[in-house]
Amino acid sequence: MTTTFAPVRAPRPTSRRRAAAVLVAVFLLAAATFLANRVLPGWAYPVCGAGTAVLLVAVARGSGLRPRDVGLDRRHVRRSASTGLAAAGVVALGFALALAVPALRPVFHDGRVGDPGIGEVLWQVLIRIPLGTVLVEEIAFRGVLPALLGGDERWRWGPVLGASGLFGLWHLLPSLALVRNAAVQSLFGGLPLAVISALAMLAAAVAGVGLCWLRHAGRGVLAPVLFHLATNCGGLLIAWWVRFG
Repeated sequence: MTTTFAPVRAPRPTSRRRAAAVLVAVFLLAAATFLANRVLPGWAYPVCGAGTAVLLVAVARGSGLRPRDVGLDRRHVRRSASTGLAAAGVVALGFALALAVPALRPVFHDGRVGDPGIGEVLWQVLIRIPLGTVLVEEIAFRGVLPALLGGDERWRWGPVLGASGLFGLWHLLPSLALVRNAAVQSLFGGLPLAVISALAMLAAAVAGVGLCWLRHAGRGVLAPVLFHLATNCGGLLIAWWVRFG
């Protein structure tokens, strides 16, 4: 008589382990944003971001999650890349439209750009933004946190809204500098800073939902990474060009 055995599946994380992992992840992110925005020198910003991303993946793995759960499955790299590149193309089209319409050009008049030389701009778009901003945010808010909150390959509003709400809170400290953007100042300059900050965090949370959709459409975090890079790095390059070109 032949005996067959059912395949053994990797155990899913228990609710207690997952809740503990969520708390650890939130603590890591809170510490990272405080250190990056208030304590560390500028050169350490990408180090902090990349290190936080690595720690978050370790927390997810320690809780029992697999690479596919957090959007790091190599089998979906091609689909994720094509989805992300298509989204980046939409960003490029939007930037071209904003440049072509004079009334929209104030969007790129951003005092946060400062007066950087070409070396500083390259540092920003090749190292600081990709490692210090995009990598940690996509790993955290489109990969690790949705999975820890109960997300899987299906679209689940609870994990998406939870991770996106935390993404909005993540932007608390950066939002305090938004009044240096000409378009923001023109539209909301009469409002208290606290209100502008709250609106910015709400906008970030809504954007987080869209980025979660990209992650699900592409079956991996590479899709929102490429969109995020196009938005942040492309926006900085155009703002610099508009100011100094």
